[in-house]
Amino acid sequence: MNSAVTIVIGGEPIAKGRPRMTRRGFAYTPAATRKYEARGRLAAQLAMNGPAPIAVPVRAEITIDLPVPTSWSVKRHDPALRSNIRPTTKPDCGNFIKSALDAINGIVIADDNLVIEVAAIKQYAPVPQLTIAIAPLAALTAQREITRPAEESAA
Repeated sequence: MNSAVTIVIGGEPIAKGRPRMTRRGFAYTPAATRKYEARGRLAAQLAMNGPAPIAVPVRAEITIDLPVPTSWSVKRHDPALRSNIRPTTKPDCGNFIKSALDAINGIVIADDNLVIEVAAIKQYAPVPQLTIAIAPLAALTAQREITRPAEESAA
């Protein structure tokens, strides 16, 4: 599969939560993060609809559409939806990116280390969701061996 794939995870985006520790020292991912990534995996499976994961370097464009805070007045609410006001509160884009890439890992892309370019935007929107657009790139991977012509290797 060498065409672009777009995954839309509906509902309010959840950023990757920090690992938690039990009293016995076991690390675990918070329940909210696990549930959100499960929703993301389902959305990725529906978007892929069968083909094998992309196994070449890719570019990921992630749009994080957040709801406007309900405490804001209409005077402030409307400009936020027109992109005049951007969310600068926590969580940051990096944690949303981690959550998104973990959700599609192994389904849309063979491994998230194949993501070599990332563009992310956090904005207010009337419908909260997280959109991931994955596009394969024409690039060689560092692990690929350089093949030599038969004459050179025979010498």
